[in-house]
Amino acid sequence: MLRDFPLPTSVDFAHQLLTDRLQPGDWVVDATAGNGHDTAFLAQRVSPTGRVFAFDVQAEAIVSTQARLETAQMGTLCTLIHAGHQTLAEHLPQESHGKIAAFVFNLGWLPGHDKTCITRTETTLQAIGLALEWLCVGGVMTVVAYPGHAGGDTEASAVGGWMSALPSNAYEVRHLRPANRQGKSPECWAVRKR
Repeated sequence: MLRDFPLPTSVDFAHQLLTDRLQPGDWVVDATAGNGHDTAFLAQRVSPTGRVFAFDVQAEAIVSTQARLETAQMGTLCTLIHAGHQTLAEHLPQESHGKIAAFVFNLGWLPGHDKTCITRTETTLQAIGLALEWLCVGGVMTVVAYPGHAGGDTEASAVGGWMSALPSNAYEVRHLRPANRQGKSPECWAVRKR
């Protein structure tokens, strides 16, 4: 009997890509901590000996992420950084340069909070550029963008252009987006460093 399962959302797709790739002991980065869902996912994948670094510009996001991690008993694996993702080079340990197994970006705004406080194209492009420098060979970066909100379409378009320009001999890039839905649905880019 055929079972009816929906195709993965952009966030589900990002998680599925990382599920089998991440190992205990890996170091990973959640570049946009938000309410801590991606941070907790990453912590579960790399525990008990890995490290997670989670960035967010909003204090509310750091508090929410900390609470989620404490509930999941994963707080000891994680370093929460109250700063924009474009500052990652200033906050990550130097010994992790070129050794980060995964970066996760979930753009937009903090769900349940001020929708005018959003990720910005300039700092997002800066951050994903830095992330590729810190990513290990074989490592993966995922970027989920939300073109349906004010400013989100510009950011998603810029991310798409940036990803399309990556040299194919150095990076493998995939783009997932709904092809037959009205409106502007979330999109996911995945990059593997060759």
